[in-house]
Amino acid sequence: MVAADPYRPAAVTQLQTLGRQLDIPVYHEPNKKPPDLAQDAVRHADRMGFNYVIVDTAGRTVIDEAMMREVSEIRRRLNPPEVLLVADAMTGQDAVKVAEQFHAQVGITGVVLTKMDSDARGGAALSLRTVTGVPIKFVGTSEKLDGLEQFHPDRIATRILGMGDVLTLIERAQQQTSEEEATRLASKFKKGTFDLEDFLDQMQKVRQMGPLEQLLGMIPGVSQAMKGQNLQVQEKDFKRIEAIIQSMTLQERRNPEIIGTSRKRRIARGSGMHTADVNKLLNQFREMQKMMKMLSRGKMPRGMPGLPFGMR
Repeated sequence: MVAADPYRPAAVTQLQTLGRQLDIPVYHEPNKKPPDLAQDAVRHADRMGFNYVIVDTAGRTVIDEAMMREVSEIRRRLNPPEVLLVADAMTGQDAVKVAEQFHAQVGITGVVLTKMDSDARGGAALSLRTVTGVPIKFVGTSEKLDGLEQFHPDRIATRILGMGDVLTLIERAQQQTSEEEATRLASKFKKGTFDLEDFLDQMQKVRQMGPLEQLLGMIPGVSQAMKGQNLQVQEKDFKRIEAIIQSMTLQERRNPEIIGTSRKRRIARGSGMHTADVNKLLNQFREMQKMMKMLSRGKMPRGMPGLPFGMR
């Protein structure tokens, strides 16, 4: 990666930090003009045998001529196969204006649209595609390192329409769970032996897939239901659940039915919660076990057991 943005405060440091996290080298030489820096970086990459070079140039929410000349010069010298404009979806029509001018003066091959974690921002994607005529190649869905996804127009459309995005949800799940693990869990669902140890493990994996509200929005019908009921899912609710389950012994997690009054009091003290919180978790978990068992047998439960713990 090439740190070719000398204007934004801490831009170089930020890219260097990102490079360390991803184990990708970052090229930068202080006091060198961006076109010269970019050209030297490509030569350096060639000598080192690197296959790809990503040049991070200065960004603007408002186009200015000096910046355009600088970026045009970088493109002229490097002649890169891809020129991607990173646009902030939250800026709306401003992002469209910047993209239009950027494409006219520099020429771009694609767009990366960030902050696309809300259905309401689908209009920016449509406008950018129409105005520039180039495809949207990636979308940013969070500030985490894995919060960058390939853009699939049909999937974004179904999200906007409240029809979910099952394919993306499946892809994220496959990254967290092996086929062998999925088979094991399916067997436990069918037998009704899915326990709190399994639940804690799966909950932690789900949290690694992204914000829960975003994941729920990928399930057909759920996003509309959440909006209609004004539901919110907060990180602190999951931490409470983790604290309660982690305060249990391994035997209690695997056999929740042995948890009596004295055990509940001990678990509540250990997790900093109330006995009522432990009761609520256990009651809802039992209902969830029943629902999973019915679903695994091809039966549809008449009513849901309540929303997942903590959602409101």
